[in-house]
Amino acid sequence: MYTQNRIMGTTRVNFRLPEELIEKADVAAEVSHKNRTEIVVEALRGYLDDIEDQDAFREAVVELYLDDEIGFDALKEFIGRQDAESVRASKTLLGRGDELADDLADL
Repeated sequence: MYTQNRIMGTTRVNFRLPEELIEKADVAAEVSHKNRTEIVVEALRGYLDDIEDQDAFREAVVELYLDDEIGFDALKEFIGRQDAESVRASKTLLGRGDELADDLADL
């Protein structure tokens, strides 16, 4: 769950973490002279950087877009602008093909 308090490009997010992760994040924050949020943000960025390079993940993101479960901006964030534009064009063509098939079925 998150709240839509956007301040300087950030959104406040409320979620639960296992106590041992909180303790480790606090120690890492102390050692690295950062705060807990910076530690969590860096960890999440690292995870997303790793998973974004996996073909299966990229394909799943495209499927979410094609199924209208995510928007174009989210697609672009994960697969890049050029690939997202190609997927959007393909989706448009597929939609037109579906319309044409429906029109032909009505004949």
